[in-house]
Amino acid sequence: MATKALHDPPPGQVITGLIYSSSLSLGKIMDEIIPAFGPVAMTSEQRPFTWTNYYAREMGEGLSRIFLAMERLVNQDFLVSMKHASIEIEKKLGMSGRRRVNIDPGILTAERLVLATTKNFTHRVYLGQGIFADLTLIYRKGSFRPLEWTYPDYRDPWSLAFWAEVRKYHLSALNALKRKGKTNA
Repeated sequence: MATKALHDPPPGQVITGLIYSSSLSLGKIMDEIIPAFGPVAMTSEQRPFTWTNYYAREMGEGLSRIFLAMERLVNQDFLVSMKHASIEIEKKLGMSGRRRVNIDPGILTAERLVLATTKNFTHRVYLGQGIFADLTLIYRKGSFRPLEWTYPDYRDPWSLAFWAEVRKYHLSALNALKRKGKTNA
């Protein structure tokens, strides 16, 4: 039986979700995010983070949520490096041993949105170096669909609409790479 040659999947779009304290400006966060993940292509509107009080004890009240899609396309295994970079940024921007920003790095592809996390759970797949992949959204029947474990803010209609726009941007970026002959997409 002949074996098929292995190849890398098409690159994914770098995305981040930010939850941050009013004691920290978005500009200061961006000063750290952009060197680590590249220029921003798309930004969601900023919303008060009201879906859960999970972060209030550490980061205080009055938190904000914003999503970013970066211009950068990367190999999908870059997710591990992105999470480690996020952890370092969170520490750097922290105060008195507490985070003032939570950074959820991820990769968006035509089929899915996957976040990186350090926390194990039944639906998460270990990638190495202490990092797990969390399948957060799947694209099916013309839209992104949440799964039973998808965080409430990622399943919110506002969020789903943003990810749909990012997917369009991503498909356009992939098509541009194809025309240049630089991807196996």
